[in-house]
Amino acid sequence: RNQPEFSRPAGAYVQNAVTATRIAQARQRTDRVPWEVVQRYGVPSEILVGIWAQESSFGQVQGDYDVIRSLATLAFDGRRRDWAEGQLKNALDIVVDGRRARAGLKGSWAGAMGQTQFMPDNYLRLGVDQDNDGVVDIWGDDADALASAANLLAQAGWKRGQTWGYEVTLPSNFDYAEAEGPRHNWAYWAARGVTLSGGGRPNEAEAAEQATILLPQGARGPAFLALPNHYIIRAYNNSVSYALAIGLTADGIQGKPALVKAWPTDAPLSRDQRIGAQRALTALGFDTQGVDGVIGANTRAALRRWQIANGRLADGYLTADLADELIRRAG
Repeated sequence: RNQPEFSRPAGAYVQNAVTATRIAQARQRTDRVPWEVVQRYGVPSEILVGIWAQESSFGQVQGDYDVIRSLATLAFDGRRRDWAEGQLKNALDIVVDGRRARAGLKGSWAGAMGQTQFMPDNYLRLGVDQDNDGVVDIWGDDADALASAANLLAQAGWKRGQTWGYEVTLPSNFDYAEAEGPRHNWAYWAARGVTLSGGGRPNEAEAAEQATILLPQGARGPAFLALPNHYIIRAYNNSVSYALAIGLTADGIQGKPALVKAWPTDAPLSRDQRIGAQRALTALGFDTQGVDGVIGANTRAALRRWQIANGRLADGYLTADLADELIRRAG
């Protein structure tokens, strides 16, 4: 996968997605989220508008691909045949059932549709006719699109009254091997010297939740306390960078301060480097649970184990230099 949320450094992705202009545009559109949607599903309007911004630039860039043709191509490609065939069947059902004419079934090259970029299965399962006109129109109806997104997050387990996470400051003796590991409540992290970068503490409900520390660009970049709602956002797109962009956009809409710690400037990894590093780690005895060119949680965990075994700071962050070193070591 070469989508930017998987191939670019987190900081580059987030800084491109979360700009002052984008936040201002999003803030102007929060009143487009029907209050009944917020009340029914418990998802804040800021989160929904953040998704709307990221998925289609507020409906302006929805994709003009023929969804059925796109999914047929992906099914023929074979890499994710079963998934694509299932989505293709769902897309055909949309047309056959009269929910949307074939000519209007437009979306991305991967089959994601409408203002909130729903896949066909989610459209059928979670689409909401918010204005009660008899049609779930996520292409032309803001209310339907936003209510559908809220329904997806609610069904995934969105926690009412809680935020997605906080930027945190780590103590100098922080055990980086604990990052992205088992989740713990706020008392656990506070006892280890973790503090909220903006001061204060999580609210009572958040403090009781099981949370983890995320280091999207390793020890040199910002650190985050990821609460359950961070992972709920990832039900929409299972990327740390994507979920951070949504959360930080929502924070910006609310007028929360910008990040305290700056993102480091790192060169993006080529696909060959990502695949090569995964193969190298596995060959060196640190199994990445597959080779797909996506530096996900399994690869980061394998890298941490290698870093610990080799006396390195175990932040699980793969730089271009480290990828090249791993490839050389594996021969």
